Amino acid sequence: MKLYFTRHGKTEWNQEMRLQGMHGDSPLLPESLQEIEQLGQHLEQIEFKKIYCSPLTRAKETAEGIHTKLKQPSDIIFSDDLKELGLGELEGQKIVDSRERFPDEMWYLRNDPSKYDPTPFNGENYVKMLERSTEFVKQVVDETEEGPILFVSHGVTLGGCIQTLIGTPLHDVRKQGGLSNNSISIVDYSDGKFSLDVWNDSSFLK
Repeated sequence: MKLYFTRHGKTEWNQEMRLQGMHGDSPLLPESLQEIEQLGQHLEQIEFKKIYCSPLTRAKETAEGIHTKLKQPSDIIFSDDLKELGLGELEGQKIVDSRERFPDEMWYLRNDPSKYDPTPFNGENYVKMLERSTEFVKQVVDETEEGPILFVSHGVTLGGCIQTLIGTPLHDVRKQGGLSNNSISIVDYSDGKFSLDVWNDSSFLK
């Protein structure tokens, strides 16, 4: 079974280098709408059995944009388990300011999540985010007879989820870097095991 994962299109806050998280949200940029159309065209021949999506607007609009391009459209199902990592009081704040206030926490979030502690700003525990996202994907796989399946979510959540599914230890989940907006990553599920086929492909964007 093939599992496709895509990060939402680029937003105004992405452009302004602001943290978004699970509550903060901002509109997609006009150029992102064009990229979502290209992403949809790239996926148009794939007969997804289901599309699962974070309910946050930036992910929802990305999934809907893809959906309009598919030759065999399928249902879009929303789940809070696919929301972005909650960043508490830092949501909406500029990344540079957050790094000045919490240099260790921001470094660990980006480089070694095993040492990340969000309690100073009331953020979500990274391991809890991994548990909700990976368990959701596993549940979907268990309930689906055959793929492919598409998941539309967010950079931190998807990156950590994919790496955890394929067996990467927590301290190494960032070893391949982050995920680009509107990129595609593909995981194969066979014989009870997840393996990575494609990571962060955006070659179809022009």
